Amino acid sequence: MVVGGSRGIGAAVAELLAAHGAGVVINGRDPDAVTAAAQRIPGAVAHPGSPAEPAVADALIDACTAAFGRVDILVNCAGTAEPPGSSILTVSSGQFRELLDAHLATVFETCRAAAPKMVAQGGGAIVNTSSFAFLGDYGGTGYPAGKGAVNGLTLAIAAELKEHGVRANVICPGAKTRLSTGADYEHHIAELNRRGLLDDVSMAGALDAAAPDYVAPLYAYLASDLAAAVTGRIFVAAGGFVGEFSRPAPSLLAYRDHHDCPPWSVQELGGLLAQ
Repeated sequence: MVVGGSRGIGAAVAELLAAHGAGVVINGRDPDAVTAAAQRIPGAVAHPGSPAEPAVADALIDACTAAFGRVDILVNCAGTAEPPGSSILTVSSGQFRELLDAHLATVFETCRAAAPKMVAQGGGAIVNTSSFAFLGDYGGTGYPAGKGAVNGLTLAIAAELKEHGVRANVICPGAKTRLSTGADYEHHIAELNRRGLLDDVSMAGALDAAAPDYVAPLYAYLASDLAAAVTGRIFVAAGGFVGEFSRPAPSLLAYRDHHDCPPWSVQELGGLLAQ
């Protein structure tokens, strides 16, 4: 099941999975694009709709089991860009909720629908899509919030389902798609560089990303039996670069035993943390 499989990275992933022998169900919100993508893959099933809606997510998983007997792989590649110039100073509550629906709700609903099927059959692989934007370096609101939440949700799913043989991982891809091309995108990246949010190297990479074909193999690997022991990790794929975000861990800044000492005072914390 490839959500967001009608265009860009999702389409490249769907085609590569099919080339490795998988039966593929392609989802997207544009019925014409979904149909066209499915027609390029022999035996693929087209199932348009927004999986942020619970009934659509359930129907997608049912369509996969009806067509192929089971659901072994769930790939979430759906996404939408922030409105041009969007920031906490300009975004509306409605726009923010739409962005969370596109990124977080889609992942939650499809995982919610697929997980019981995977547990019942004794295994499966979930590969969700995040973004470097979760770090905040690209500004925005609902996009980085949604992608950061996808990371946390996926790690929790991986921990919950590990005992059942179901794996869940995240990829933060860098590829040239309709979300990362055009005058508005180029202006946005240039403005982030001007404001000091993006350095020159990051700006150059954002403006000269490789094709989705360079990202798709990592999705296929994580979906395959070759990655049977890989779960709960956040990977990076951008052109020829493959990397991983280390699991966050706290650094010790100061310590006192609460059994013997009073709480830190505001002044004490100021002296410690200012260093």
